[in-house]
This record gives sequence, C-alpha cells and structure tokens, in this order.
Amino acid sequence: MAAQLRRFLRLKKVTEQTGYGRTSIYDKIKAGQNPKPYPLGPRSVGWLSTEVDAWIESRIKAVR
Repeated sequence: MAAQLRRFLRLKKVTEQTGYGRTSIYDKIKAGQNPKPYPLGPRSVGWLSTEVDAWIESRIKAVR
C-alpha cells in the first residue's frame, strides 16, 4: 500500500467521508469512539486524515 498523505481535514470533509453529521461526530468523540480534532487556531480545528482513514477502516473491519 502506498504511503498516505497526512493532512488536516476540516469538519465538512470529515462529515463527507464518514457519513456522520456534526453532532454525531462530537458525540462519538465524547464516547471515545472517534478521533479527536487538533486545534489549528483560536477558533479552528482539524482532524488528521490518517486517523480518520484508520477509524473508517476499523468500522469496516468491525462489521465484517
């Protein structure tokens, strides 16, 4: 498998990739079921793309 490009994803992209809405994502973060975002600025956060991809893979494996 090729090396993954690490980048920060904003909330809109995370919701598109996971299929979850904003509230569901933050609920899963509180429950320890979703990666936490990183602070990018005073009012800005982002999720590490490799962590989001790994979380998606873990959900696929859990169902299979």
